[in-house]
Amino acid sequence: MQPEFAPIQSSDIEPLFGLCKALIDQYEDTARIDYPAVLGWTRRKLERQISEYRRILWDGQHVGYLHFAPSQGQMELDDFYIFPEFQHRGIGSAVLRLLREETELPIFLYVFLENEGALRLYHRLGFREVQRVDGTRCIMTWRKEP
Repeated sequence: MQPEFAPIQSSDIEPLFGLCKALIDQYEDTARIDYPAVLGWTRRKLERQISEYRRILWDGQHVGYLHFAPSQGQMELDDFYIFPEFQHRGIGSAVLRLLREETELPIFLYVFLENEGALRLYHRLGFREVQRVDGTRCIMTWRKEP
């Protein structure tokens, strides 16, 4: 089975914001950041870029969201979510494999260091840590083999 993508809808902003906030709440050191400012920035980013987001479909069901867009000569994978009830079924791996096929450009993403499940997934699919950011996140990259 292959994942499919569908256009996002404006009604998806709130659920997406909730997923972003939950991730920040779980993995960010909220005592070290300006929490209201970070949440405000997150909401504005979603509202500004919502047309670039996609729904992830698996067997016709809406199972998550992602934002995959060019950034500084690379592709950035941002806000990649598989809903909890659909995790551990190979969907995330299938989505990442499909995204790697979509581009010849290197792919980069940010991931929280304490998000061990995401780190395992990205490592397993060939992503490598290249930089630590603010003590809570890292940047990971993937490049096609020549």
